[in-house]
Amino acid sequence: MSQAVKDNLSFIGVCLIIIAALIIISVLYERFLMKERKKLSNTHYVTYVAIFSALAGVLMLFEIPLFFAPVFYKIDLSEIPVLICTFYLGPVAGVLTEMIKVLIKLLLKGTTTAFVGDFANFAVGCSFILPASMIYHANKTRKTALIGMLVGTLVMTTFGSLFNAVYLLPKFAALFGMPLDAIVGMGTQVNSRITNVSTLVLFAVVPFNLLKGVVDSILTGLLYKRISPILHKGDAKKIEHKEKKG
Repeated sequence: MSQAVKDNLSFIGVCLIIIAALIIISVLYERFLMKERKKLSNTHYVTYVAIFSALAGVLMLFEIPLFFAPVFYKIDLSEIPVLICTFYLGPVAGVLTEMIKVLIKLLLKGTTTAFVGDFANFAVGCSFILPASMIYHANKTRKTALIGMLVGTLVMTTFGSLFNAVYLLPKFAALFGMPLDAIVGMGTQVNSRITNVSTLVLFAVVPFNLLKGVVDSILTGLLYKRISPILHKGDAKKIEHKEKKG
């Protein structure tokens, strides 16, 4: 078996393990720790997840390059629909939406990073939305939502930085068949202080995740406040219809 095949199989294995772990964590939280779960039918649950996933998948297509990072680090606003969905339905819906939005993006645009960037978007995105969702659903208030997004931003920044340094950047280099120094060199071109993996993470990955978390948190806070009454009003009608039907 060639090294390239081994690298690909290893990457797929890590992806599956992390996806399974995130789903298990979110399911356990909802079953044992979440105070209140939505009383929606499976049809309505799936419909909401599909709608928010589609919105997130489309937003993921619009990437904004950053002046302080290499070209493969681009910010998008796809976490906003995911955050709204996970605040509304819970962590499981958030993880599913995060995963489906990446699949939608891949169907519409494909990948330019050998799927490493797409997997990174999913895994690092979950490190943002899961803490935010868990804190919010422990006590649903505007304050806990803000605290949750703040904690999520810090977790995403920490996890994203370590994950990039330890796994994603080396795997990106291996799958593309290029030296890791070449990737660092792409960072050096935009910031002379980037001279190795550590400084690439410090001067590019850390501010990237902080900026993403802050922007997504602010916009989600503004939008969810307006969307939430509409969603909950719809809930009342669906529950009432379900009870009459039953």
